[in-house]
Amino acid sequence: MASATADSPVTEPYSVPATNSLQERRPNTLKHGDTFAVFDQNGDAYSGPGSPEGLFHRDTRHLSHLCLTINSARPLLLSSTLRDDNATLTCDLTNPDFVDKNGERRLRHDSIHLRRSRFVWNGTCYERLLVRNFHEETQLIEIRIDFAADFADLFEVRGKQRKRRGQMHPPTTTRHEVRLSYTGLDGLERTTRLGFDPPPSTLTAAAATYQLELDPGESRTLFLEVNCQREPAIPIGHRSYFFALRDARRALRASSGRAACILSSNEVFNEVAQRSMSDLYMLITETPEGPYPYAGIPWFSTAFGRDAIITAMETLWLDPEIARGVLAHLAANQATGFDPLSDAEPGKILHEVRFGEMAELREVPFRRYYGSVDSTPLFVMLAGQYLQRTGDIGTIRQIWPNIEAALTWIDDHGDRDGDGFVEYGRRTEDGLLNQGWKDSHDSVFHSDGSLARGPIAIAEVQAYVYGAWEAAARMLRDLGQEDRAVGFLRRSEELRRQFDSVFFDEELGTYVLALDGDKRPCRVRSSNAGHALLTGLALTDRVETVAKTLMSGASFSGWGIRTIPVTESRYNPMSYHNGSVWPHDNALIALGLARYGFRHAAARIFEGLFAASTYIELRRLPELFCGFPRQRAQGPTFYPVACIPQAWAAAAPLSLVQSCLGLEFNTKSMQITFDTPVLPEFIERLEIKQLKVGIGSVHVAVHRSGTRVVVDVIERKGNVRVITIL
Repeated sequence: MASATADSPVTEPYSVPATNSLQERRPNTLKHGDTFAVFDQNGDAYSGPGSPEGLFHRDTRHLSHLCLTINSARPLLLSSTLRDDNATLTCDLTNPDFVDKNGERRLRHDSIHLRRSRFVWNGTCYERLLVRNFHEETQLIEIRIDFAADFADLFEVRGKQRKRRGQMHPPTTTRHEVRLSYTGLDGLERTTRLGFDPPPSTLTAAAATYQLELDPGESRTLFLEVNCQREPAIPIGHRSYFFALRDARRALRASSGRAACILSSNEVFNEVAQRSMSDLYMLITETPEGPYPYAGIPWFSTAFGRDAIITAMETLWLDPEIARGVLAHLAANQATGFDPLSDAEPGKILHEVRFGEMAELREVPFRRYYGSVDSTPLFVMLAGQYLQRTGDIGTIRQIWPNIEAALTWIDDHGDRDGDGFVEYGRRTEDGLLNQGWKDSHDSVFHSDGSLARGPIAIAEVQAYVYGAWEAAARMLRDLGQEDRAVGFLRRSEELRRQFDSVFFDEELGTYVLALDGDKRPCRVRSSNAGHALLTGLALTDRVETVAKTLMSGASFSGWGIRTIPVTESRYNPMSYHNGSVWPHDNALIALGLARYGFRHAAARIFEGLFAASTYIELRRLPELFCGFPRQRAQGPTFYPVACIPQAWAAAAPLSLVQSCLGLEFNTKSMQITFDTPVLPEFIERLEIKQLKVGIGSVHVAVHRSGTRVVVDVIERKGNVRVITIL
């Protein structure tokens, strides 16, 4: 089947329209499993045009409006805080001045304190509202909670127009409960249940009202539960709230407790590392196959293949269990047949999966969508890295048929024209036009700015294929198939030579962005070239030139490496992929630079991203930010609809630790190696606790000693060797 070309109409039907800046709203996010919530600083949700606020479950918005008022007025915000582990959101509010009809103040501001404590667990949003009177007189207070559920599909919320919708059902109410429901065109009924304890003074299908008489110093506690598609295990109230809170915190501690712990001499970096870990483990969803990091909130809180694989690579050194879960889940969802609408081909690895009404009806192609060219070789790469990190040959044996199918896909379907390079091109007009990680419609172009025709062989995908061949060879050797291993090594070396001869451009000083459908090189400098360093595809004598180009002032903004440098025709620092800075992209490039010994360049990237995080609320790196040059005493410029938190961005600072320290693991010899470690300027001392290899672990301290960086073992469990190469 023919792929789409530049002659076809260029549309971006699935892009996120920038009609409302997430930065302006400063949203608070909560997540557990397939449920996430986005609230404003007061803890409310307003579902205006372009707003992602509300409570979402399996790609449907189950609560589109939530607004708390006191005596018919919106409370004043005192503070809004997420716990360090992301377990709960706490909003402290107070009353404004209340005046009577004659303009006389009848209650001064800051007399009534409202504390909203909220979390998400097992498909339910729990809230405890504490109301306390600090006035010297008794006060009659009206607390009103307005609510609504539009049951909008996530793609509707993102701006996709629908010709028809399903049927909203009449709400049902009792003294303490409201049920709202909707039957979609897919025949599925979706239900939202709002429960209140104690029962409100008045409860309608759209609001709960409490009339509270509070003596001086008296407080009252109200509980609200919003259930998506499930009945509560126990009646709503104090026990329900605290039992669920206990379970939620225990689950977070249990999952994050697997990981190595990072502690440094820089308190701000400690906050960055803590937030990175908290975001990562909040985004992880327990699937039947194991832990799986969902991509990001609000638009990508689901299983993405590429994002999860890269997140697992970034965190493999500190928690290999994430990689095991990702491999198992993607193996279970690997394509086994052809489906042009979903760009599926046998052996191909998932791009994304969706559960909403529009996906079920195929109004969007993402129910199970396979339109990413890189997920499949990345899957093989991750499998090889996981085996090398853990020695877990049992898991590799279990998913080996899936690895074989992925390798076969690269040969049979990835290389469409038999030229030795893997290309992509969508099978229908509904698919994604560009299917590398830079998947916006204008991300692949020629030096004059004209868009490339497909099928397109993008630079970094060739690097991933090289990495897949190398990984296959390592795994085959461990499986006792030496002859096949040699064959894959031979293929990887052949690809390395071919890639260099076709993709390297002496004048540009780097690898070209891509080859178009006519095999014309897209002579554009880009961050994509840095991924050739990641897997070792780049010839050694090319690396210094490529590194210099990546770290030049045109490419390196001061905060990080831009996707496209200022020298290129389509450079726009405010674009999604043509001049912005992506933390995960920088982390992968840093791994590549470190692979070839350019650790000081990796440390420079680390310093840039760390400096950016110091200007960001909660020290939380977003999906991307704008590529404007770094200015003294000013922070980075934010991208309006960047997801935050985003899994591979959260993992970027953790990956950069490994790049700078040169961390390598050998499970057969129970050895951890620090290969020519460096520390970025903002860290004098770094401790890593519970750093595991095999059945052993160590607690190490890395610190400066004159011009050198020294590694000391503080504690050792098991027969673990720590080697430092200086």
